[in-house]
Amino acid sequence: MNLKNYLEVSPEIELALKENKPVVALESTIISHGMPYPQNVETALKVEEIIRANGAIPATMAILNGKLKVGLSKEEIDYLGKKGLKVIKASRRDIPVILAKKEDGATTVASTMILANLAGIKIFATGGIGGVHRGAETTMDISADLEELAMTDVAVVCAGAKSILDLGLTLEYLETKGVPVLGYQTKELPAFYTRESGFNLDAKIDSPEEFAEILKAKWSVGLKGGVVIANPIPEKLAMDYNTIHNAIEEALKEAKENHIKGKESTPFLLAKVKEITKGKSLESNIELVFNNAKLAAEIAKNFVK
Repeated sequence: MNLKNYLEVSPEIELALKENKPVVALESTIISHGMPYPQNVETALKVEEIIRANGAIPATMAILNGKLKVGLSKEEIDYLGKKGLKVIKASRRDIPVILAKKEDGATTVASTMILANLAGIKIFATGGIGGVHRGAETTMDISADLEELAMTDVAVVCAGAKSILDLGLTLEYLETKGVPVLGYQTKELPAFYTRESGFNLDAKIDSPEEFAEILKAKWSVGLKGGVVIANPIPEKLAMDYNTIHNAIEEALKEAKENHIKGKESTPFLLAKVKEITKGKSLESNIELVFNNAKLAAEIAKNFVK
């Protein structure tokens, strides 16, 4: 079967890649599952604007009517935003079924990496990566994002891993898989809503130029897999560590009582934290995505030089 039967790259993205222009991949789960309409669409379009303002071209990803779409139109983003939770949250394992049934799917970190790699896009901006869930030593609940980072050649600019996870085990897993976790102007892993986590990173990188050189070096010598570029939320937007820690503990307790597991756990926990923090966590979430989009555009520009 021909890949062209399934993959649709927008004319703008196709031309940009052909002309070696900087392109930044974006996921769509944040549109369908991250927040309500119309805030989800407004946020997605604002992220695209930020990437353009910083000299790169945005490529929002999704699966629509059984097609892997690289570069969505405003109408397609609006469609995903309106359909919301009815869109399938699509990770690697879900893609074949969605394609064969000609359904719609919102891409997670893992599936966005897959689509970006198929199209030839190397830099991806998101909020935070998935990881090893708390209690995974008994539940084996580990995000597919980590395996994707181990084998797919795409760099992920994020605000670290979501703080609802076991951050220590997440770093151990990535180390085992040979995935570099590099901090932008920090030696400490950011924990999504907060700048601190208590965990040290492999290296502190001071500029987008240096990140671009590291990515070129990694892939030039045949080292497969991605890189986590951990970009802390700006200080003025960060939440208080204890506030977030207590909110997460409360949310985890409720999730356990309600037997919420698997792919339902992350949306539940994030929604619960939003409720407990009276919406402040969602505000921080949006701002850190904007911050990551800006850095990703800068890295993408240097990568194509």
